Amino acid sequence: MSSPDPEVRAPRTDPPPAAHRPVIAVTGAASGVGALLTRRLTASEEVKQVVAVDERRGDAAEAHWHILDVRDPAIAEKLRGADVVVHLAVDLDLETDPGARTAYNVRGTQTVLTAAAAVGVRRVVLCTSAMVYGALPDNDVPLAEDAELRATAEATGVGDLLEIEHLARRAPRAHPGLNVTVVRPTVLVGGTDTALTRYFESPRLLVVAGSRPAWQFCHVEDLASALEYAALERVEGEIAVGCDGWLEQEDVEELSGIRRMELPSAVALGAASRLHRLGLTPSPAGDLAYTMYPWVVSGSRLHEAGWRPEWTNEEVLAALLEEAAGRHTVAGRRLGRKDATTLGAAGATVALVGTAALVRRARKARRRM
Repeated sequence: MSSPDPEVRAPRTDPPPAAHRPVIAVTGAASGVGALLTRRLTASEEVKQVVAVDERRGDAAEAHWHILDVRDPAIAEKLRGADVVVHLAVDLDLETDPGARTAYNVRGTQTVLTAAAAVGVRRVVLCTSAMVYGALPDNDVPLAEDAELRATAEATGVGDLLEIEHLARRAPRAHPGLNVTVVRPTVLVGGTDTALTRYFESPRLLVVAGSRPAWQFCHVEDLASALEYAALERVEGEIAVGCDGWLEQEDVEELSGIRRMELPSAVALGAASRLHRLGLTPSPAGDLAYTMYPWVVSGSRLHEAGWRPEWTNEEVLAALLEEAAGRHTVAGRRLGRKDATTLGAAGATVALVGTAALVRRARKARRRM
């Protein structure tokens, strides 16, 4: 296990005078990290008012709610008077149609940025993922926040996130005076469902021969805390957030108690590509790269601002394993109870048997048509 030396937390300061407290708007405020952030901000003495935007009302009664789709140009009037907007209405659900997901994510971000600039918002905070750095064998460990974004659009949702990053860099040029901060969490855990969290729902941890995985997690509570830092303008620019340090694959196996199954690269990537092409799994083959190569980050900008994560990698992994208990996933596809029982008997070859069974089932279904 690797981690940086501990540092002393920056002392808390007294809340600013009421006249200097910002009005902060949060999109996607009814669920997930948006709901966590909204509750944090409404409880903060440093915030004058919280404007919450979503397609349904959340449980933060102290916030001023607006119910609408973030792609609606009418959002501009809802953001009028806000000093900062934190845009979290982004859909990365594995089961969402990719075309619809991209249309929502990109159009929504464009609309929020344009609306914010039009009504005089001074800062927009966007949330993407550290996945935009790419998972490559020659990555520095850890990556600096200003490292080149070398990801491609081959993994779930990464194409959308790269486009959001492009919009973030273009917005200050198109709208002078608008500050855009981008927050990039590592493997996000806490009520989340991604290809990377499903990796830990398998009876064996797939390891591609010759790969060098490194795992760095981020609990949603720490992400909400980091977003609060950005919303209160304590940190700016491109910000990576995650637990201090990282875990090697051997550490993950020891802590989880889940044994590995090692496969040649051609077999693993070929099976993943075929299953996705047949529509049997939501995860394209590109997701595998993030379990093969390191993409851990330093988080130095948040650290320099005085922020520290409350969770360790070991604690977040334990929380993830608790959430995953009772779920059964093969090649990124969740199985029903009957399938899981049958495949469980395959022992060490469960992943291969599962892959073969899914492919055979698809071929039989096509022959019946």
